[in-house]
Formats: sequence, structure tokens, C-alpha cells
Amino acid sequence: MSKTTASKKEKSSSGSWLGRFIMKSIVFCAGIGLCGALLAAMAIGLTWPNLPDLNAMTDYRPRIPLRIYSEDKVLLAEYGEERRNVLRFNEIPDSMKLAVLAAEDDNFYNHNGVDWSGVGRAVLANLTSGAKSQGASTITMQVARNFYLSSEKSFIRKFYELLLTYKIEDRLSKDQILELYLNQIYLGHRAYGFSAAARTYFGIPLSQISIAQSAMLAGIPKAPSRFNPKANLKRATERQHYILGRMLKLGYINQQQHDAAINEKMVIKSRDPESPDTQFARHGQYVAELARQLMYNIYQDNVYGRGLNVYTTVHSKDQQQAYHAVRDGILNYTRRKPYPGPVDQLELPAGIEQDTEKMADFLDSVKNKYPDSDDMLIHLVLSASPNKVVAIREAGQAIELTGTELNNAKRALVAKPSSKRHIQRGSVIYLQKVKGEWTIINMPEVEGVFVAMNPETGAIEAMIGGFDFNRGDFNRATQAWRQPGSIFKPFVYAAGLERGLTPETNISDQPFYLSAAKTGSKPWTPKNYGNSYTYSLTMRQALYKSKNMVSIRILEAVGPDFAMEFISRFGFNPARHPPKGAYLTMALGAGSVTPLQMASAFSVFANGGYRVNPYIIDHVTDPEGRVLMKAQPAKAGDEANRVLDPRTAYVMDDMLRGVARNGTAAKAQALLKRSDIGGKTGTTNQSFDAWFAGYTPKLVGVSWLGFDQPRSLGDRETGGGAAMPIWLDYMSKALPSVPVVKQGPLPAGLAKVGNNFFYSEFPQGQAIANLGVGGSGYAPGTEAGSAKPATGSGSGDAIGKLIESFNPLGGPPIRF
Repeated sequence: MSKTTASKKEKSSSGSWLGRFIMKSIVFCAGIGLCGALLAAMAIGLTWPNLPDLNAMTDYRPRIPLRIYSEDKVLLAEYGEERRNVLRFNEIPDSMKLAVLAAEDDNFYNHNGVDWSGVGRAVLANLTSGAKSQGASTITMQVARNFYLSSEKSFIRKFYELLLTYKIEDRLSKDQILELYLNQIYLGHRAYGFSAAARTYFGIPLSQISIAQSAMLAGIPKAPSRFNPKANLKRATERQHYILGRMLKLGYINQQQHDAAINEKMVIKSRDPESPDTQFARHGQYVAELARQLMYNIYQDNVYGRGLNVYTTVHSKDQQQAYHAVRDGILNYTRRKPYPGPVDQLELPAGIEQDTEKMADFLDSVKNKYPDSDDMLIHLVLSASPNKVVAIREAGQAIELTGTELNNAKRALVAKPSSKRHIQRGSVIYLQKVKGEWTIINMPEVEGVFVAMNPETGAIEAMIGGFDFNRGDFNRATQAWRQPGSIFKPFVYAAGLERGLTPETNISDQPFYLSAAKTGSKPWTPKNYGNSYTYSLTMRQALYKSKNMVSIRILEAVGPDFAMEFISRFGFNPARHPPKGAYLTMALGAGSVTPLQMASAFSVFANGGYRVNPYIIDHVTDPEGRVLMKAQPAKAGDEANRVLDPRTAYVMDDMLRGVARNGTAAKAQALLKRSDIGGKTGTTNQSFDAWFAGYTPKLVGVSWLGFDQPRSLGDRETGGGAAMPIWLDYMSKALPSVPVVKQGPLPAGLAKVGNNFFYSEFPQGQAIANLGVGGSGYAPGTEAGSAKPATGSGSGDAIGKLIESFNPLGGPPIRF
């Protein structure tokens, strides 16, 4: 065989072997691929039916917080672990959508859930950098992960995410997917969704957001704890600038919009402090907290994620008026008292005010420790003398106080301070601007309350439970049990009317005495205010002047059993009032009541004798606006709610209007120029509590002033001087739009003779004309009950028998 032939055979054999190898490799790879495909198909076939149902997306119901609103739909408060405000796609600004697309997935509307070109870029970038510097998750993948999957990093979880992504893309439109993302994504500080984030970081609704703000919010999803502007504004700004650059490159914005956004200053705040909504949210905190407690009693912990909207009975304007009335009343009282000295005394390094950065840090620490209270702003004193104080709040912005601005703190300004009670360099003080001038004032120790309610329905129209809710959420309007003092006397007088007394019954005003044998302990010698006595007064005159001796004698005549039952008609708890053995002290208001309870009780006089229960929640809706609960209050006019004889209600209204015209509350009608105002002042022993309750037929209000730990307000502090100004301040703004209501016609069974009134069962000549006066009046040293009162008919025994035979409750007879 020739060499040429042999060579050809070798080449042929070699080519044949290579071909066979290639063919076998192709077959092998095809087999492997087919097996892989079969395995993948099997995996998909087994996994796809077990993927979660998409009902959670198509019927999206996120954990929306409990929201409390005023009657006029102003938001008071949100309660819940997650802050949310779900918006429809067309309600979300385009700038927000485009910023998110630029930041997270600019190819969103072109891919089918997985952006393979993006995956390639991410792999290349990560290989080049040697670390995971770029992700490839699309918006759809993030939605799948957020709704259904954990954040676990594993191939199985990633496989599920991939399949679920395709399932979502198959079932939902692109706009639906993006809407879910924009509402669901976590953005730090308990904010879920961009609508909640706009309020959390900028204090505005999403509809008002700028391009710059949109870009800053769009940068948060990458790392919510690190890129939110509250945690790190510098890093958030860097991320914002990157996103603005992406928006420009993608053609979402033009160069002018880009430059304007870059230069826009970012101001981070939860809400605009000057907006009406924010101000009312601050003013309505007591209302919101009470509503929250009531809702919690129904739903327990589940109340915070159901998206319930609670609409209260309080109107924002009325609540704001009440807030300022209480605050001004407390601050006016505080100014009447000696200035106690600075809040604190700090060591202020010499010359620190020349270093702006160090001064700013120092001031920040002061403001963190001693927060402002509305318009009472914390300041640090740089220098002080008897004639001038230089104080600072912001580095480089010192202010000087001179002249009348120092009046309130004169006693604390001395040439050579020697005590922490003196204002000096390093003193921490509060300043308040009054009528355009700064004034030094201390944080009040005294507290105050105002509550207003509709006497026809019981709807609470305003409620302030203290000076500053941020100092503690204790609501004194509903939780503080205080002695009512003289404000309780109208209920004693009303009981006397139902037992045969009249407004013109003549009653002894001489000192009263109970021996130790009667009290079971020490002798009881109550006194009139100012230790002033007369021989006798009519019931009407005594109520006008708030005479203690007359109230005691009326209650003694009424008797303990009837008295305890009678006050319970108004909603008072007899267990919180003096027991039977010491019941006479109830005539001076020795029991315990809350301001809200007192407002409810005075409503009975205002509405003609009906008991209406106070309520603060008008209705509750679900997130879709469907009404779940609606208040159905007991109303005045329904005889089923009557607790007081209409004649008694009419006569008491007449006398209480007289108190507001000629008595201790005469300022009420004089200043408000209304004839339909009734009211009563109240001052407890040693002026521990100051009260005023006043009303018209359409509105009842109660104000209170006192210390949480009871102590004297001061020797000359009374209900008329300390509490009534709060009531007048509120009513001067609330009543002008309310028409004056004249007294109606006399109820059946009631006759008017001159200024006096007579019940049909106690006609003129038979009603009690005198109590404790005449030949058998009380005198010092005389035990109560030892003397028989004379009567107008001259026949004490006859009247006594008449009264004994009459007991409207069917209980034991009471002899006057």
C-alpha cells in the first residue's frame, strides 16, 4: 500500500472519530438539556398549582391604622404599628411613579416580570466589582416578595419568587402591579406606601409632593433604615441626586426641572406645624385618646389594623377654642403667682456662643431635655441683670428682653444671683410672646379642664383634659375625681323644691353647729365664705350669694335618704358622696365628681329635666366608608329619659339664670349680653378647687382649675375668678351664632306669684315659708333638728303633717 493511500485512511479515520465525538456530545448535551427541561417542567408543574392565590392582591386589604377624626373630618390621630393611606393608581402623582421607575425598574412596562437584560447588567457589574453592588429585582418581583415570601436568601425562595412573578404578571395589569407596590412598600418609621411616607417625612399629602421630594422618597426602598431622610439626610440626598439624574437621562424630566429639584431645600417634618389640621391634632389629643380607649374596649388589639375611621362629636373649631381658653386661663393664673425661678441651671462654657456649631449642639441637648409646650419656647440665658436678659434658642440668634418684658420674673433678677431661683447665665427658661412682646414665664403647675356638651343629645362638643397632653395623657375631664364645692348646691336646692320649699322660702343664715355626739367624732362648725352671715335669706338670695348655712339647712330638711336617691337621678354616684352619718357635708360639695359628670348633671337643668348620657363617638366606618356603628343617644324630650319634675327643672333654671344675672356669676350675662344663661360658681374648702358650670338651652360648659395633688390655689382664688374666665373665653366665641332662647311657658301644676313659684300640691299659704327662722330659728350652740321651723301659715304642726303625708317616691316621710 502506498504512503498516500495510508495517509488518506488515517485522515478519514481521525475525521470519523471527531465527528462521532461531536455527535455524541451533542446528543449528550441535548439529553442533559432535555432532562433539565423535563425536570424544570416537572418542578414548575408541581410548584405552579401550589403557588399562593393572588386574592391578597386582587382583594388588597393592608393593615391600615385606626384613625380618629373630628365631626368636620379633620384628622386627630392615627394608632397602629403601620402607617398607611392607600391610594388608587390615578390618585398618585406622575412625579412619584416616574421617580420610582427611575430608581427601581425603568424597563417595568416592557418586560414580563423578569428583566433579563437587567439581570445581565447586574451580573456583569457584580463580577467587575467583586461584590454584590447591583441587584436585578424588578418591581413585580418585589411585590411578590413583599406579599408572600420571606427575605430568606436561598435558591428555593428565589425559584418561588420567579414563578410567582410570572403568575402576577399573568393575572394583573402593569398599572395594578405598580399601584400595589406604591401602596405596600415599607419606607421606614412605620410608614408603608408613599402616601404615608409623604406625611411622615414632609408633613404633606402625596398629591402636593414636588419632583425633588418624589425622588427622595423613591430612594428609600433600597435600604429604608439607611436612606430615609430622618435617619440620614446626607445619604438620602445623595440617593435623591442619583435618582434625579436617572430621571433626566430617561427623559422623565427636563434639564430645568432637574436643576430646580437639585437646588430645592429639603425640610423634614412630620406635619406642617402651622397647618389647621396639625394644630387641631395637637389640640384634640384628649378627644382622640378617649375615642381610642372606647374603641379598644370593643375590638381589643385588633382595633389597630382594621382601618377603622372613628368620627367624633367634636368640631375642630370648638375644640381649638376650648384649647386656648384652658391654656390662657392657666397661664393667667400662673402670671398672678410669684415666679418660682428657672427650669434648670446649667454650666455654660465661657465664649461657647461664639462657636456656632458647639452652641447649636448645646442648645439641641437643652431642647431635647426640656421640650417646648406650644407657644412656650425653651431658651438658654446668656446673661442677666435686673434690667435686661439676653437669651438664645437658635445658635447666632440671641434676643434681648427689657422693660415690661421682665415684669413677670422681676423677683428672680438680681445684681448678684446667689440661688438657682435667680435667673443668670446658664439658666433654662420659658419665653412666651404676648401681644407682640416676649415674656418670661414658668411651666404651670396648676391644671385645668373645660368640657362642653349638647344638653339635648349628650354629644360632647369640646373637651380639654389638661394644660399639655404631652406632659401626660391623664384626662382630668373624665378621670379626675374632685370635690365640687358650691357648684353642687343647685342639686341640693332642687331636692328642697321637690320637698315643699319655694324660691322665696326664708331660711336661716346663722352659724350652724353639730356636736361631737351628732358627728361621732369632732364637732362640725362650717362657715360661710368670708365668715359673713345674715339673719336669714330667701332660697333664691342664698343661691345667688352661694351661702353655705342655707344649703346645710335645706339638705338637713330634705333628709339623707331622699337626698342620696335624688342626686343619683343626675348621674352622681352616691357612693362617692358623704355617707348617711355625714351627709350634711354634701351641702357644701364634699363628695367627688368629674367635670364631665358635672356637665351631664347641669344638662338636666338646661333641657327641662331629661337625663342625657354624654358620648363622644358619632359613628365608625370601615376603610370603604361603610358605617359599622352609629350613636343612638338618649335625647331630651323623650319622656322615658325624664329624671326631674318639669316644674323643678323650670324653677331651677329660673334661679340659675338669676345667678348669672345678679349672683356670683353675674359676669356671664353682663359680658355675653344674653338672658338665657344660667350657671353656678364653685369653690371648695381652702380653695383647693375652682369651678364654674354654665349653660344655655343649647350648650352646657364646665370649667375647673386646681392642682393634681390638691392644695390651695390661693386665699382669694374662687370659681368666679379662676374658673369662670375659661368658660367665658370659650362661650364668647361659641355662642354668638346660637340664638337666645327665652324660658318657655310654665309647666302644668306650677303657678307663679310675683317672683315666687308654687307647686299645685304646695299652693300659696301651704308651702313652707320659713326654715330655721322665727321663734325657733337655729342659733350657735343649738343642735340641728332640736328646733322646729316656723311656717308662713302660722301653723307649724299643720304644715308638718302635710309634708309628712307627701313623699313623691313613696319612701319614709320627711318632716321639715
